[in-house]
Parts: sequence; structure tokens; C-alpha cells
Amino acid sequence: MDSDVSAGRTTTSSVVGRLALGITLLVFGLGHTAVIDGVTAADAVSLARYVGGVALFLAGLLALRDGDTVTGTAFSVVGALWFTWAVSAGAQVSENAAATFLLLFALVALTLALAVREQLDQGTYGLFAIALVLLAVGVLADSGGLAKVGGWVAVAAGAVAWYAGAAALAQWPTAFARGSGRAGRSGVTATG
Repeated sequence: MDSDVSAGRTTTSSVVGRLALGITLLVFGLGHTAVIDGVTAADAVSLARYVGGVALFLAGLLALRDGDTVTGTAFSVVGALWFTWAVSAGAQVSENAAATFLLLFALVALTLALAVREQLDQGTYGLFAIALVLLAVGVLADSGGLAKVGGWVAVAAGAVAWYAGAAALAQWPTAFARGSGRAGRSGVTATG
């Protein structure tokens, strides 16, 4: 294997977790962008509960069982947070409480971005943290424009997570050499 391309470990739980996170972020983000007529973030609640919450949490537990502490922690924590968001959706809370939840969620995402080893996972959690901060500020400033920008950043995070899961299945590159200007030589794949 070429040292210019990172090869992480592929487990079923990491693939399932990345795909579950990707689809949840895509739907959550698209709901905030208002790009699809009649689709809002509230429409993501059911998906967030079962795919982002339950499936992601279970993928985290399986990763922990397999000895992958970082991935297991990431998926379990984010799964629990998605489930909490989903079951509390529709509850009457103040704007300050909603923004606080988003900021705390962003803090978790930032922590995960700093803890994970794979570049695509770092990108996913980093973009997710930025999206949540933008959404929180949008809530506090009563700015629909910031909410839309936050939604698009969440869509980008979802796309990165989705690619990470698909790349692990297809053995495409998941980390690129720094400073070389290219992903690696032909035939070099990673299992991310």
C-alpha cells in the first residue's frame, strides 16, 4: 500500500454509521435550506429518531464491541443526540434553550472532529459543528438566512459522511496525501 493514502479499518458498523449519519445530515440540512418546497427540518424528525438515533447508536455500540473506541464513542454520542433532538421536536422551548442545545451539540461535534483519525470523518464532524453554530446563531438572531446557510453546511457534512461510507464499501481513497497535489497513484485504494 502506498504511504500517500491512508487505509483505515473497515467494519460493518463504521460503514453503517457513516451512511446513517450521512442520510440524517442530508435530510436535516435540506430541511433547513427550504430548497425543496414544503420540506422543513421538522420533516427530518422520524428519520433522525430511527436512522440518526437508533441505527447510529447501535452502530456505535457494535464499534465499541469491536474495540474501535473512537468510532464507537462518536456514533453512540451522536446517535443519542439525534434521538434526543427527535423526541423533543415540537416541544415548546425558548429560543435560548433551542440555541443552547444546538451549541452543546456543536461542542460535541467539534470534540469528535478533533478526536477522529480519518480525514473524511474530521471533515464531517467539523462541518457539522459549523452548521450547528450557524443554526444556533440563526435562532438567537431570528435569521432565516443564517439557518439556510447552516442547512447547506449540514448538507455538505452529510455528503462527506455519505462519501466516507460509500468509499469504505467500494475501497476508494478516504484520505489524501498532504502537499502532493494528488490522491495517490493508480490502483491505490483505502478501506476507510
